[in-house]
Amino acid sequence: MTKKTAFASLILALLAGTASAQQASVGPVAVQDKTQSSPRLNPVEARADRLSNKMVRDLRLNNYQATKLRAINADKIAKMAAIERKNAGNPKLIDEQCNGVCKERDKEFQDFLSTDQYSAYFGSRATYYQADKDYASQSSSILLADAVQNPAPVRANNASVAPARTKPVNRPAGNLGRNAR
Repeated sequence: MTKKTAFASLILALLAGTASAQQASVGPVAVQDKTQSSPRLNPVEARADRLSNKMVRDLRLNNYQATKLRAINADKIAKMAAIERKNAGNPKLIDEQCNGVCKERDKEFQDFLSTDQYSAYFGSRATYYQADKDYASQSSSILLADAVQNPAPVRANNASVAPARTKPVNRPAGNLGRNAR
């Protein structure tokens, strides 16, 4: 093998290695899964996740406990959001009914939290409830402003609604006017 051939082989090998490294670093393009909800589309789920994250951190839960807590919070926050929508404008009734939901949550938490964890939770219940209420009131205005500034497509395939195009008027061939002969 001559020096030129060896050098050319070395250059080709380096170029091939660089090209494959670039492809590997870029990686395949991930397609967004549109079946999963986003906070913009499901503010209740975002609200439950936020509260659950705070509770998991504060109470120092293990994975099993965190999973159970997240499921319970998702259910209870959905119920509370429905109560808030149904009774909008009546804060007294909302608080009464939401307290009932919170009592259900208390009973369910007692089943899987340790005595120390439940005592810490029970002592902080009012704080968690207030933090959730604050987030709910704050997030609705944030989501409204975001939806106005960045409107989502109306259909799932990212198509947006636009004014209908007017079709050109087709006139019969015999009625073309004076100048047509």
